[in-house]
Amino acid sequence: MVAFAFGRQGRPLVSLSALVCAMLLSVPVEARTPFPKKGDADPHHGVRDAKQKTIQGIDVSRWQQDIDWDRVKSAGTRFAFIKATEGGDLLDRRFRENWDGARAAGIPRGAYHFVFWCRPARDQIRWFIRNVPKEPQALPPVLDVEWNNHSSCARTEPAKARQKMREMLRAFEAHYGKKPIIYTDINFHADVLEGTIEFDDYPFWIRSTAARPEKRYENRPWEFWQFTTTGRVPGITGDVDRNAFFGSEKQFTDWIAGRYDIGARRPMNANSRIAQPVPVDPVPRRPAQASGAATPRLSIPMDLRPPRSVGVTGSIVRSSEGEQR
Repeated sequence: MVAFAFGRQGRPLVSLSALVCAMLLSVPVEARTPFPKKGDADPHHGVRDAKQKTIQGIDVSRWQQDIDWDRVKSAGTRFAFIKATEGGDLLDRRFRENWDGARAAGIPRGAYHFVFWCRPARDQIRWFIRNVPKEPQALPPVLDVEWNNHSSCARTEPAKARQKMREMLRAFEAHYGKKPIIYTDINFHADVLEGTIEFDDYPFWIRSTAARPEKRYENRPWEFWQFTTTGRVPGITGDVDRNAFFGSEKQFTDWIAGRYDIGARRPMNANSRIAQPVPVDPVPRRPAQASGAATPRLSIPMDLRPPRSVGVTGSIVRSSEGEQR
């Protein structure tokens, strides 16, 4: 029912619906977020658009300590990136707890690896594969590339950084059968990735906590936007990183189901790289059997495969490399 206010000539001056509209428009955008249970301890107006995105998630590590994943999901969390490994010998001590907890709550989750530039790529590939389960329902692995100011070798030459990325991305894709995601920040992107097209069809997860990504990253389409490090989400005590997905509900669900390539922004097909992952090295054929030669298959080279008996037992402490958040 719509009510009207009338003037002296009997003409309607304003409708109730118009009044409601005006009241809603007077409410700050921050207060009209589609995720009212979530918040930000230190909001920045430059990223307000991220909070209106349909699909939102978080990323976590040991720093978030105990997490109530059921409450996290009930707040509208649609995905979670969980820290797994660093370098070639450090496992986040809450990785398996978070990995299993998110799955039990029904939150799609993926694991990320923080790159150390002084550690050979093969060591880091082996370590990640050793500790992160190969699960069909998991999100693709994430390669976290930043300059590491806590390491004895914080940087490397851009060409060497790209070569290490290339090797690790190919190995992760070959093992997990899914196109990996690249996480990066403004400084690393400017120094190493800006102006290159080599990685353009990979999904990019980028950090921009004070402005829209388009103002910080030149010519870089993004699929995930980390827009605050001071987020508030029920089920997590204190700060947590909040993230937004670039696209629609259909694009997200099709990506989860393996029907859409968000990096290339096109539907999947029989020739997609996720369906047919790129091998790290040429794959040897098996010896011919009595019934004929076996069909070749994509695989990780033997020297990169984890020992069969190895399990995740907890955190490993290093003396030479400091743990990152």
